[in-house]
Amino acid sequence: MKIDRMQAFSDGVYAILITILVLDFKVPDYHAGSLLMAVLRQWPTMFAYIVSFLYVGTIWLFHHDFFQTLKETNTGLNVINLVMLFSVTLIDYPTALVANTLISQNRTDMQVAFVYYDIIALFISFTFAWLYTYVRNHPEMTRMKSDQPTFYQAIKYDPVRSVLIYGAAIVATFFSIWLGAFLLLAGVGYHFVAYLRLSKSMQKSIREANNGEYK
Repeated sequence: MKIDRMQAFSDGVYAILITILVLDFKVPDYHAGSLLMAVLRQWPTMFAYIVSFLYVGTIWLFHHDFFQTLKETNTGLNVINLVMLFSVTLIDYPTALVANTLISQNRTDMQVAFVYYDIIALFISFTFAWLYTYVRNHPEMTRMKSDQPTFYQAIKYDPVRSVLIYGAAIVATFFSIWLGAFLLLAGVGYHFVAYLRLSKSMQKSIREANNGEYK
C-alpha cells in the first residue's frame, strides 16, 4: 500500500467521525415561545461537541503532518494506523455520555462518563506512542535522514505526557468531577501545544534537509 492511499483512507475516517459528532444535536421539546430556553438547556451537548471536535481535529492535524514525514509503509505501520483509527472512532460514545450526564447532573453518572472519556483518550495517546516508537525504530520509512534523531527527541515524550494527564484526570474525577473535567480539558489543550511542537520540529527538519541538498 502506498503512503498516499493510507493517508486518504485515514482522512476519510476522520471526516466521517467529525460528521457523526454533530448528529448528537436534536431539536429540543419546547412550547411555543420557549425555544430559546430549551436551546440553552442543551449547552452540555454543544460543550461536549466543541471539546471533541477540537480534540479530533488536533489528532487529525497530528496524523496528517506526521505521515508527511514518511515515504513508505509496511504491514506493521498499516496495523498501527488501523488501531489508531479504531481508537479515535470510539470518542463519539463518551462524548454523548458526557453531554447526557451533564444535563442530568447525577454525580455518579458524571463520574462514569468522564472516566470513560479519559480511558478512550488514554488509548488514543498510547497508539500515538506506539506509532512514534515504531517509526523511530524503522528509519528507512522516513523522508528524514541524519536529522531524524533530533526530530524525535523533540516530540517523543508528548504521548507519554498526555497519558499522565489523562491518568491524573481519572484519579481526580473520583474526588472532584470538576477537577477531573479540568484535567481532561488540559489534556485536549496539551495535544494542540504538542502539535505546534511537532509542526515546528518538522519545518526545521525540512529546512535542514533542503539546505543539505544545495550544499
